[in-house]
Amino acid sequence: MIKVTKLTKDYGARRAIDNLSFHAERGEVIGFLGPNGAGKTTTLRILSGYMPPTFGKAEIGGFDVVDQSLEVRKIVGYLPETVPLYPDMTVFEFLKYKADLHHIPNAEDRVDEVLEMVDMLDRSEGYIAALSKGMRQRVGLGQALLHKPEVLILDEPTIGLDPAQIIEVRNLIKRIGKERTIMLSTHILSEAQQVCDRVLIINKGHIVAEDTPERLQSRLAGSQRVELRIRKNSEEAMPLIKKVRGVTNVTVTTDDLLEFEMGANQDVRPNVARAIVQGGFDLLEMKQNTLSLEDIFLELTRDETTPPSLKDRADQP
Repeated sequence: MIKVTKLTKDYGARRAIDNLSFHAERGEVIGFLGPNGAGKTTTLRILSGYMPPTFGKAEIGGFDVVDQSLEVRKIVGYLPETVPLYPDMTVFEFLKYKADLHHIPNAEDRVDEVLEMVDMLDRSEGYIAALSKGMRQRVGLGQALLHKPEVLILDEPTIGLDPAQIIEVRNLIKRIGKERTIMLSTHILSEAQQVCDRVLIINKGHIVAEDTPERLQSRLAGSQRVELRIRKNSEEAMPLIKKVRGVTNVTVTTDDLLEFEMGANQDVRPNVARAIVQGGFDLLEMKQNTLSLEDIFLELTRDETTPPSLKDRADQP
């Protein structure tokens, strides 16, 4: 549904995104992660038809986002980071107005359906000016869903929501993502880990990683750490653990736990457990520590070198 090839955008002398290439299929929820200024919002604005790229090509549903912009807008729902709303309208009036712009049949019924989806039925007659930021965000999500788009582009969809509302929006994204393509940017890394089928990590205008959260964890973890809790005399069990083939770097942590490392493609936990029990120790807990998406994100974006500029423009088409 989404195909991006060598997408580049310049703002004057600054290059915001540089030769981005990626794709997204129907039924996929794609997370777009990166620090502030990495190029996330610029990319989403280009995909939604809000602005053209400087170079490169982007297609949605087979339509070019520049040359066939109107066709793209018919199949895309877009929630920008700052939702443009009319404060003097009621929630229902605003969504009805948006539905009429899309020439949606039975517009009032569709508005009611969307209001129920975003849990705003009880505020339908309230004025937008009186809504909290979180509620305005839900109205913005509602207008993006009105015309039943095949592709949803969401820029920070849960910003300003309380914890209960965040869970509701996450569940909504999971549900509608089964039959649509969804691309969302977020700063909440745990959110991407829970909701997204695949993540793209962008830094200084370049994609630095692309895969499922699980595969990224596996690829970046050169070794796996395992914590052990043993009843009393933890240090006395260290020699037993060190003798197990595949175990490296056995230490005692500040919490009086034992910790050891094993290769990324090895699992020696059963052997370690057997050695401890046979050595006369009580094994109370064994826990494997894996890289979180936050660890991966920090690892891939910690380099703070100068962002790309137009000095490389001669290399562009």
